[in-house]
Amino acid sequence: MLLIIGKTFGGKTMNNNPHDIVPAHLAVQAMRDNGYKNAAYAIAELMDNAIQAGASQVELLCGQRMKQLTSRKSSHIEQIAVLDNGCGMDAMVLRLALQFGNGTHLEKDQHTGIGRFGMGLPSSSVSQCKRVDVWSWQNGVENALYTYLDLDEIKTRQLNEVPQPIPKSVPHTWLKVGQSFGYSGTLVVWSKIDRCMWRTGKTIIDHSELLIGRMYRKFLNNDQVTIRMYAFDLDSYEQILERYALPNDPLYLMSKTSCPPPFDNQPMFQVWQGDNNEETTFLINFEGKDHEVKVRFAYAKEEARKSENGKQPGALPYGKHAAKNVGVSVVRAGRELELDQTLVNTYDPTERWWGVEVDFPPSLDDIFGVTNNKQSARNFGEVLALDIESLLENGKTIAQLKEELKEDQDPKLPLIDLAEKINSQLTVIRGLIKTQTRGDRTSSSQRHDYKPQKTATFITRERQSNGYKGESDKDEQLPKEERKQAIQETLIEEGITPTQAELLAATTVDDGLKYTFVEASLDTPAFFSVKPKGGAIIVTLNTRHPAYKNLVEVLEENLEDADIETLRTRLANSLDALKLLLMAWARYEDEQPEGVRKQNAQDARIDWGRLARRFLENEE
Repeated sequence: MLLIIGKTFGGKTMNNNPHDIVPAHLAVQAMRDNGYKNAAYAIAELMDNAIQAGASQVELLCGQRMKQLTSRKSSHIEQIAVLDNGCGMDAMVLRLALQFGNGTHLEKDQHTGIGRFGMGLPSSSVSQCKRVDVWSWQNGVENALYTYLDLDEIKTRQLNEVPQPIPKSVPHTWLKVGQSFGYSGTLVVWSKIDRCMWRTGKTIIDHSELLIGRMYRKFLNNDQVTIRMYAFDLDSYEQILERYALPNDPLYLMSKTSCPPPFDNQPMFQVWQGDNNEETTFLINFEGKDHEVKVRFAYAKEEARKSENGKQPGALPYGKHAAKNVGVSVVRAGRELELDQTLVNTYDPTERWWGVEVDFPPSLDDIFGVTNNKQSARNFGEVLALDIESLLENGKTIAQLKEELKEDQDPKLPLIDLAEKINSQLTVIRGLIKTQTRGDRTSSSQRHDYKPQKTATFITRERQSNGYKGESDKDEQLPKEERKQAIQETLIEEGITPTQAELLAATTVDDGLKYTFVEASLDTPAFFSVKPKGGAIIVTLNTRHPAYKNLVEVLEENLEDADIETLRTRLANSLDALKLLLMAWARYEDEQPEGVRKQNAQDARIDWGRLARRFLENEE
């Protein structure tokens, strides 16, 4: 939308026509409610402009002053400024920059950077304050040009158009506290601040630092830009706080970030190599051209998931930091739009240990549904939330559904494959994280007796002495190291971490165990897998199977802290799950055709029951 405030005829400014479709003084007032989540997002709009202008240094300057309240004095924010050393603006561009909906990056062939909509400077400013003053220079700060907007003057119709920029010196205050006054640059100052929820410069910086570090992490990480945040007293110029933004990477793959030690100088996560690549590239055809969308997945390293001094990793400083970065990071032109939490299981604290990043170019703004305040990608969020299965009515396939969406020219169609890939990979990654969690819980509670494995081994030896032979038995005579290697490699293939696999393989062989029992996310409809390797039988419970969640997981979760009612509920749910498993077998057997297949199913049930009775009798 292009809104030009006022009309000029013969050098005389005229008031708005009383029949204008959008009276300027009312429209600007309405734009104060443009939907910025808080001051940090509004400040980010000004930083976008600075980075778009090629700035290598950006400063957030917060001036506050002591005020006498009813019974006490309190410091309050009075002015907020963003200073940069970008290319600056001439008079024509400076005037355009303060028009709502105007700018120099509106045409489609110019949608290449983080700017675009022509709403940033005025819209973000009036969302927080009633007055914005702008100085910009291209040949030394002493040659700065100046203009402004004032909502009070617009409301009373004293100001009907963006004032023609004039030469005007930058106030001494900003020359005193700013450090980025280069040959060219821009200074934006907010005053008459009435909508900022944070009352001091320190609280503004405290609440903005994490978000700014995450939004511009790629620019900060490659040293393309430095962001200084400075709070000071307007009367004495005394420094209150000074910080430099550090990258805040929700994938935790960067070094030297704002994450607390020991992961401040090393990555806390590792790349999930789906399809053996560090990132997945999707090609989306839009308006006759292919555009790349890149997706990266990451999950916590094993060392990040270990308890420390009796504290769970989520309670440690770096775990708390990760809890603030949960979701799918939606990145446009290297700048994060939002951390979408559509796919986050908010009830599960282990969600903090994965990260997903979707990076797309501005040319796909219409496909992703980017809002003009660059705070979200609406279409992408809607597709992530879409329950595809619920749309498959009357036996319709996914391919048929996509064809219908194509006929309807639904803009969300290209995003469905992307959402399916993210959901699929997240399921696998969550399984790995659950494995890490169980491994840490087992080690912390000292459950290393392997009692079930020992019982099963005793019964198996008994059966061997009675002449029963198994496929795994032939490898029992192999050298110990060869057996360990075979077991370890198989466990890693199942999704067990190398450290855990090495420990389990060594324990199995050295302690003479016939069975290794593990849990992992398996790409199979089976509840568990059985693999004879290295003279042992590896039994892997499939954590993706509903039986695991309803029968096993419900009993593994922190029973020590559960009350009686919770325990009763968990036991009842597990009993129900066991009954359903048995009924599923009963139906399977019932559906077998009369003859050999049905007889084999019945025989398998009887033989397994006979063996299970012997295993369980010994346990008693």
